[in-house]
Amino acid sequence: MKIKNICCIGAGYVGGPTMAVVAQKCPHIKVTIVDINESRIAAWNDEDLSKLPVFEPGLDEVVKEARGRNLFFSTDVDKAIDEADMIFISVNTPTKTYGKGKGMAADLKYIELCARQIAKISKSNKIVVEKSTLPVRTASAIKNILEHTGNGVQFQILSNPEFLAEGTAIEDLLSPDRVLIGGDNTIEGQKAIQALVDIYANWVPKERILTTNLWSSELSKLTANAFLAQRVSSINAMSELCEKSGADINEVAKAIGMDGRIGSKFLKASVGFGGSCFQKDILNLVYIAKTYGLKEVADYWEQVILMNEHQKKRFSDNIVNTLYNTVSGKKITFFGWAFKKDTNDTRESAAIQVADNLLSEQANILVYDPKVIEERIYADLDYLNSRTSEENRDLLKIKTNPYEASKNSHAIAILTEWDEFKTYDWVKIYNHMNKPAFIFDGRGILDMEELKKIGFVCYKIGSGSK
Repeated sequence: MKIKNICCIGAGYVGGPTMAVVAQKCPHIKVTIVDINESRIAAWNDEDLSKLPVFEPGLDEVVKEARGRNLFFSTDVDKAIDEADMIFISVNTPTKTYGKGKGMAADLKYIELCARQIAKISKSNKIVVEKSTLPVRTASAIKNILEHTGNGVQFQILSNPEFLAEGTAIEDLLSPDRVLIGGDNTIEGQKAIQALVDIYANWVPKERILTTNLWSSELSKLTANAFLAQRVSSINAMSELCEKSGADINEVAKAIGMDGRIGSKFLKASVGFGGSCFQKDILNLVYIAKTYGLKEVADYWEQVILMNEHQKKRFSDNIVNTLYNTVSGKKITFFGWAFKKDTNDTRESAAIQVADNLLSEQANILVYDPKVIEERIYADLDYLNSRTSEENRDLLKIKTNPYEASKNSHAIAILTEWDEFKTYDWVKIYNHMNKPAFIFDGRGILDMEELKKIGFVCYKIGSGSK
């Protein structure tokens, strides 16, 4: 089966970069990315590539090469579905905030809407690919909707989970360590799998393309993120013990990371993990385990989330305690709001909860992030409903310059590991601040000894001294 037209529903952090790379590497395939968000599509079509709605290093060059040739962005969802041989579903699957499974289960209403729209519009056979992170056996629900259209169209459902790390998404797409494709073990199902394998084989070595059944593919995504998040929470749990005992978490991480059975990745102690996947996927896993009556399994994975929340609260509590048990009326500067460097994504960013905790203590916060826009920061805070929008805007201000953000500040908190923070004139920043001037490095990127020489009082996660 040769694929000539691809439609991707959803122009966000997964759909946009993934389909841009597919278009770049497969100039013989027309790729159309659709979204009902008109402003987002307008941003993808903007001639100024710096205005792309998703920031990823290298994405602008990929879009520049393919856009207008065989890569298109549109709000005409029906037309793109009708023309497509293969449809990727890449819409948001947030954690439910209502009803059964509230706070744990994935909210599949956008997935269902996509399936119903595909069923309604399609006049020819289609391959439908799950790209969104989904709970196990979602494919059966999609298949049930599609197969009961009554219009005689045949659909094959594939699971093709993404394993992208934001900030390195383009690199991950161009040179993935594996591509996972799950489908039915039927003749037609295997043909559909091969059609997607053939697309990736345009640039991915075939030995890196793994095919499984649908359920294994869906569960593999949740499992991978759960294992990675568990490592972060494990090293963060040890960081607290290091602070109490006088050990240094970086030395401990290096020592255990040299063990070939463990490895060094995801052993960086920090204020906590964020992003759209880790927390959502683990909560999803917890919910699935509970629905099968696996209480101990659910409790085990839920502890990973609890440890992450504890680390964020511990960080903000330490700021309050160190600043003489009160931050009321004091200025606290945040360097970074994105959940990690090289992305403008703020979903589940540790900065949001740390800010909320400090604002509840009546602190005044000044935020500088090189890529996150003002509207996004305020939207993140407003979503918590901890206080009114007016109160958030009164207590928290956005700055476009790091030196301006640190002026008359009592403390600086590093919440994102942006490389540029290492290059600042810290003497100049110190001279701008109230004395004593404090630094709380929640990402472990600064040279504490050099900062102490300037005069800063320094706090580093996982070290017993300041």
